[in-house]
Amino acid sequence: MIAEELEIPGVYLFKPKKFGDERGFFSETFNAQTLGDYLGPLNFVQDNHAYSKDKGVMRGLHFQAPPFDQGKLVRVTRGSVLDVIVDIRTGSPTYGQHLSVELSAENWAQLWVPPGFAHAYCTLEDHTEFVYKVTNFYSPDHDGGIAYDDHELGIEWPMPFDQMTVSDKDKKHPKLSELISPFTYEV
Repeated sequence: MIAEELEIPGVYLFKPKKFGDERGFFSETFNAQTLGDYLGPLNFVQDNHAYSKDKGVMRGLHFQAPPFDQGKLVRVTRGSVLDVIVDIRTGSPTYGQHLSVELSAENWAQLWVPPGFAHAYCTLEDHTEFVYKVTNFYSPDHDGGIAYDDHELGIEWPMPFDQMTVSDKDKKHPKLSELISPFTYEV
């Protein structure tokens, strides 16, 4: 597995190897020892699988507050997405900064989203499947988010907002400037 630390320290893009022949392929998509070499000990407790029927489905920007904060290892098994994370750790030198990567079934890359980041993705193709592992269980009482359409974030989404399909819940998240972040940057 190839690992690349991205522009925000602690955020990694992992590229598992794929071995294929006329039968199909094999790929080791998770190895606790390999990822642990970069991320430290991890304890994934839940796997999630989301299907989006149409291109332009927007999900996010979501986070889960402490003590139920989550790290996520995200990937696409069919189709493609523009995956975006925003640093919401108060005191972080990269607070409010975002980064985006394309994840697809073709590039087979995985993104590590550390706790303290809001996360979203927008599907780039119909019939996209998004799979991810999380380090803490879902807690509705600790569920939070920031506005995906907050112009102050400077996110370049792949299409205009009026062409995206967004849940009513995601349309109501506050802007980053209105957020009282539950996360604090720790060195």
